[in-house]
Amino acid sequence: MNNNDRLLRLRYALELKDSEMVEIFKLGEMEIPIQEVRQLLSKQDEKESQVDEDEEDEFSENLYKEDCTDHMLESFLNGLIVYKRGRQKSKTGEPVKMTFSLKHNKDVNNILLKKVKVALSLTNEDMLDILDDVGVNLSKGELSAVLRKEDHRNYQECGDRYARNFLKGLALKYRGA
Repeated sequence: MNNNDRLLRLRYALELKDSEMVEIFKLGEMEIPIQEVRQLLSKQDEKESQVDEDEEDEFSENLYKEDCTDHMLESFLNGLIVYKRGRQKSKTGEPVKMTFSLKHNKDVNNILLKKVKVALSLTNEDMLDILDDVGVNLSKGELSAVLRKEDHRNYQECGDRYARNFLKGLALKYRGA
């Protein structure tokens, strides 16, 4: 699963329009025009992708007209937090600077889960229920390990399967699909 897949699935689950996506990117301190958002969400035509049918399988990554970088995805997730919860202010009343904690490509799913949890004000129990709705049984300890900081001794990398199922569960919860 690549960043474009994550963005597309999140957009579907939360029923976001293209104009809302542009606004969310803007709140995440990234100016992206609506045409570019559509490119991020549009798959390449079969002719453009140049992939042999023999090489294609159900787990191959989709190719999009424009790649969503880690920084773009994290900007979107930061913007989603502001969009859903409002801008966080420090004790002095000044806006808090956005954090970009994505250091490695392998951390993308962990950051996705953490930031969606914050944006939607989900508890650990809510997240476990969402995963349970799609048939993924996870213990509280396993979820806690996925939500920890990367340098913590009990940190566990979140695989694509859990992220994909979590986004699928979000779609079931918010869309009733």
